[in-house]
Amino acid sequence: MPVPPAGARGRPVATMGVRHATGARGVAVAEHRSREMPYLTVTALSHTGLIREHNEDSLVVGPWTLCGTVTENPQTLVFPLGNPLVVAVADGIGGQPAGEVASALVVRHLAALGPSLETDEAVQDVVELCNRAVYAAAERDPELTTMGTTVAGAVVREKSVVVFNVGDSRVFASAGEELRQVSVDDSPPLPPGRRTTSVVTQALGGAPEFSAVTPHLTTAPLTVGDRYLVCTDGLTDPVPEDEVGELLRRHSGGRAAFELWKSAIEAGGPDNITLALLTIGE
Repeated sequence: MPVPPAGARGRPVATMGVRHATGARGVAVAEHRSREMPYLTVTALSHTGLIREHNEDSLVVGPWTLCGTVTENPQTLVFPLGNPLVVAVADGIGGQPAGEVASALVVRHLAALGPSLETDEAVQDVVELCNRAVYAAAERDPELTTMGTTVAGAVVREKSVVVFNVGDSRVFASAGEELRQVSVDDSPPLPPGRRTTSVVTQALGGAPEFSAVTPHLTTAPLTVGDRYLVCTDGLTDPVPEDEVGELLRRHSGGRAAFELWKSAIEAGGPDNITLALLTIGE
C-alpha cells in the first residue's frame, strides 16, 4: 500500500493548522479545534493465507488500492471526515478464471468514484456500474469469461456511514461488547450444524452472460467511537464470529488487525485474508 502523504498519516490533517497560527492564543485555538475535528482511522492488511497460491483479494481505502498484493504488516491511514470516503474489500471468485482481475477492477472503480458517493442512490449506482464493468471486461477477452468477485464496504461521510455488499464478504459494526453483522450474506440457507459455504447467490460478474445485481445497503448515523470491520471470508470462515468479537473487544488498531489475521492463520489459513478496521476518532 502506498505511503500516505505528509499530514495524512498518524494524525488528522487539521493539526497542520497550528503552524499558521500567530501568538499563543492563536496556537491554543488551533490546537483546540484540531482536537475536536473528527477523523477516520483505517488499519488494513491483505494476505494470501496458507493454502492459496496467490492473492485474489483487493482492497480500497479512499484513493489507495491494494490488488493481489501481500502486506507484511497492518497499514494505517488517517483521514479527516468530510467528503465521502470508501473502504471496501473485493474477493475474486475461486474456481473461476481471473478472480484477481475482477476484484482489482472493482476497487479501482470505487477509488475513482468514491468522492462522488454523496447519496445512497449513488452508492447503489456505483456497485451496479462495477458489475457492468466486470462483464464488459470479460466480454472483451475470452480468457476472462465468467470471472467475478464479491464486494463489501462502507462509505464514510461527515455524519453518516453507508454499508454495502454483494456476495459473502462482510461488514461488522463493533460497539462496546457487541459485534453486529451489518452486511447481508448472498448465500443459500445452510443445513443444521454447518457454519460456512463457498456458494454465493449473487456476485459482480461470475456468469457467462450479464446478470444484474441488487446491492444490500444500510445507512446509519456516524458518531465518535464507532468501529467497523470490513473483511473477506478468508477471515470469517475459519474464525467464528464470537472470537472475532472478543479480539475486537481486547484490541484496537494495528494490534487488532494483527490478532484477527493470526487467528485465521492459526485456524489453517484456508483462503486469502483481507480486512480493514475503521474507527471514528476526535
